[in-house]
Amino acid sequence: MDPNEPDLLDAYSRAVSDVVERVSPSVLNLEIGKESRRGTQRGAGSGFVFTPDGYVLTNSHVVHDVSSIRATLTDGETVAAELVGDDPATDLAVVRLARPAAPPVELGDAARLKVGQLVVAIGNPLGFQTTVTAGVVSALGRTLRSQSGRLIDSVIQTDAALNPGNSGGPLVASDGRVIGVNTAVIQPAQGIAFAISIETAKFVTGLLMKEGRVRRSFLGIAGQDVQLRPAIVHSLGLDVKSGLLVLGVEPASPAQRAGLAEGDVVVGLAGKPVRGVDDLHRTLTAERVGQATELDLLRRGRRERLTVVPDESRMMT
Repeated sequence: MDPNEPDLLDAYSRAVSDVVERVSPSVLNLEIGKESRRGTQRGAGSGFVFTPDGYVLTNSHVVHDVSSIRATLTDGETVAAELVGDDPATDLAVVRLARPAAPPVELGDAARLKVGQLVVAIGNPLGFQTTVTAGVVSALGRTLRSQSGRLIDSVIQTDAALNPGNSGGPLVASDGRVIGVNTAVIQPAQGIAFAISIETAKFVTGLLMKEGRVRRSFLGIAGQDVQLRPAIVHSLGLDVKSGLLVLGVEPASPAQRAGLAEGDVVVGLAGKPVRGVDDLHRTLTAERVGQATELDLLRRGRRERLTVVPDESRMMT
């Protein structure tokens, strides 16, 4: 046994315990109620206070369409809370406590993370309050598909164990600063869990606190990714080898008004390549709402260009 091993283990233990002591008072158990035909359905998740006046960051899938929220502090005290806004496209939400009841965490800088770095996850899995797991950053820059169908970029992969109820809890670096929001695990795999980068969270929470939502644009089409024939790519001088095949167009949508039709293949929008639905989602930002935008497509073997004016998103493409 390496004579330095006990010292290394002690240092590891101190790092984890210091993080827990610093952050756990800010982590809440969120008990939610959702009305349905069967009555009020109960659920739970995690969240953490990130402002002195009681704003709480959590996952959208924890609090979306709920009728009631109660937060339980680490000392067992409960506080009423209300939903400020949520964004299913990034699986983030902001809740506000009826009164300030816990200290805020300190937000870190996910851009400085390195693969192999120690991280600690704190949450309330399966109803067990303030459960702590530790691990390392397994990978950076992952993408994860949200419940809305859009891809979430810059996702952190970790091997810190997560279970149902961990959703919305903080992922914390060894310096005690929060660098992610725990959001998902891959079942039945073990040691593969994901957190939304705190950089994404900073951007989204600012919009949610200001407007209660995140504005995006949409065209109103249903489609799927499709590979293009090499001969078509070569003869038309395309910059992409795949595109978005239009399977349907919503009536009275921006796409229908622009003349987009079933069977068209979208290959570009606003001068940016569209290799499939994810490229289109990334390009349909809030700035394009109401703005005339050039749409490049293939129709019956020919390259055409239409002008489309995107509307504000109703959670469609």
